[in-house]
Amino acid sequence: MNKEYNDDEYEKVCYLCKRSESKAGKMMMMPGNICVCSDCMQKTFDTVSNTDFSKLNMGGFPGMNVFTQMFGDTSKPEEENQNKEAAVTIEKGEESKEEKEKEEKDKKQNGNGVNGFPNIGFLNLADFPGMPGRQKVKRRPKGEKTEPLIDINKIPAPHKIKEKLDEYVIGQEQAKKTISVAVYNHYKRIARQSQIGDIEIEKSNMLMIGPTGCGKTYLVKTLAKLLDVPLAIADATSLTEAGYIGDDIESVVSKLLAAAENDVDRAEVGIIFIDEIDKLARKRNTTTRDINGEAVQQGLLKVLEGSEVEVPVGANSKNAMVPLTTINTKNILFICGGAFPDLDEVIKRRLNTESSIGFKADLKDKYDNQDVLSKVTVEDIRNFGMIPEFIGRLPIIFTLQELTRNMMVEVLKEPKNAILKQYQKLLELDEVKLEFDEGAMEAVAEKALEKKTGARALRAVLEEYMLDIMYEIPKDDNIGKVTITRDYIEKKGGPVIELRG
Repeated sequence: MNKEYNDDEYEKVCYLCKRSESKAGKMMMMPGNICVCSDCMQKTFDTVSNTDFSKLNMGGFPGMNVFTQMFGDTSKPEEENQNKEAAVTIEKGEESKEEKEKEEKDKKQNGNGVNGFPNIGFLNLADFPGMPGRQKVKRRPKGEKTEPLIDINKIPAPHKIKEKLDEYVIGQEQAKKTISVAVYNHYKRIARQSQIGDIEIEKSNMLMIGPTGCGKTYLVKTLAKLLDVPLAIADATSLTEAGYIGDDIESVVSKLLAAAENDVDRAEVGIIFIDEIDKLARKRNTTTRDINGEAVQQGLLKVLEGSEVEVPVGANSKNAMVPLTTINTKNILFICGGAFPDLDEVIKRRLNTESSIGFKADLKDKYDNQDVLSKVTVEDIRNFGMIPEFIGRLPIIFTLQELTRNMMVEVLKEPKNAILKQYQKLLELDEVKLEFDEGAMEAVAEKALEKKTGARALRAVLEEYMLDIMYEIPKDDNIGKVTITRDYIEKKGGPVIELRG
């Protein structure tokens, strides 16, 4: 028996129905480390017993003499006694010399079989190429849980969470404050369930709206690292309605289970971030079935609210040959994010309806230079294409601001893993010091703003200007310091290079 099956930490899984030991009951071990539950074994026996072998021409198969010895020849019931007498004769060793030689020949060709029966053997399915390996499903402890799922003493207070986020994310003060309070209340609700009493506190799922490159995904990644909880990041664009090509709704939960190393208890208190949620908006003026839009929103309703979901272990599709396990999403925190392009136009149309005709009427371009996303309402999101039932399960809605030039400069140098610090560390490995003056950082920020892709553009701009420097520096061991100036970024000059000593 394989050592893996002796490990009490993991459950055995039926090879046929993919149910774990806690659901299917005691397992039977087959050759090749294959487990089969009693239900599947009984179904197999019933199928064999109900099969009419008289219609099968199996005379050409070796070893069928043993089958007739065990079950008799179903095609000739009147000769049943003769078969039994032949079996008794074989047991007494009264075979002829030719029969003995034939039996010895069969043994050499087919082996001695299993359990003493010649010509009978089992295939080791694990040896076939392409067959899936055994997935591990952690065994749940028996009895009631005495320890809480989350230790509230390990969850920092909201102001502590925001202080940690400030070290990595620049700006977005209102968003960081909102997400810190929501996360703290969510895990306090889980940890103090026994103290809540009759009042049931609902989940605080969140919807964050902001332009691309403003830090939505980075904010969630930093949060999960800070809290030390499993995090799954899913893309809503790949989700489709059940029955169509693509990922099912449950695939977002299976990603969380994989992030928790197949530990169901740990996965049930994790965080799922569904990015590009705006791509699920209802399609307008279409005659085809919307399998990627409104249908997926409908499928996500129960998962967001809290329900038991059967997900595959180690795969994204239930059709894969892997075991299934059940996860309750009641305590999973869902954070949805999206850029929601053209949502500002929807907000402007709503705000401009308040304008009147006359000398004191508001101009149509009044809100062009303002942060209109901060004025978003549920009505605006519904007009964008999200269904009301979906919005209602995301009670906390907040927006992130588009990055300005000053914020871009801070993103370059302030965070713990700022982009400039990464380049400085790379050149430090070559014993070269790298510096950027203020004019150079402002010029990089201005060029990044022109690309309109947010903070991601900073890396693209720096890669363009740092290419020659990173190529030339390893050639000369005398270089000790390189200073990037604004003239170099604007292609009016070169970097300032200082030699060692």
